[in-house]
Amino acid sequence: MTWIVVMGVSGCGKSRVGALIAQKLRLPLIEGDEFHPEANRARMKSGIALTDADRAGWLAGLGEQLQNRPGGAVLTCSALKAGYRDRLRAAAPGLRFAWLALDAASALARVGQRAEHFFPAGLVATQFEALEPPQSEPGVLCLDALLAPEALADGVVQWLAGTGAAVPAQ
Repeated sequence: MTWIVVMGVSGCGKSRVGALIAQKLRLPLIEGDEFHPEANRARMKSGIALTDADRAGWLAGLGEQLQNRPGGAVLTCSALKAGYRDRLRAAAPGLRFAWLALDAASALARVGQRAEHFFPAGLVATQFEALEPPQSEPGVLCLDALLAPEALADGVVQWLAGTGAAVPAQ
């Protein structure tokens, strides 16, 4: 069984890369944004950053989604803080993370180009303020989010299989 979280700040490409990984591994995709309660979506749409308390129920729900897929799954989730990642690990022992590392200017540009998404570009800075980089944690692969989504997905699949060299962060 393989459980992996594709994580990073808004605009890093979690959804696209996560979908490619799920397709390649033939695993279900859990799109984390779909599980935000309407109150969280409304806060973000209004330009209000979520607090740890706002995210608590969302993270619990994502943990349940992982537990409900004992054969494995690919989850897209910002997982910005170590405590958030620990909560998800508690729900799915052996959970691994692919961190799509992206600089603030690129994240802002990407989010600014998205149409009809509840997360506005004005909140990008708050993601970087909250981010606790995971590279020193076990079971984490750090990747350069500016690389092509297909290359990123292939790198993650190789890393999970223990074959070949994954695409490193630059």
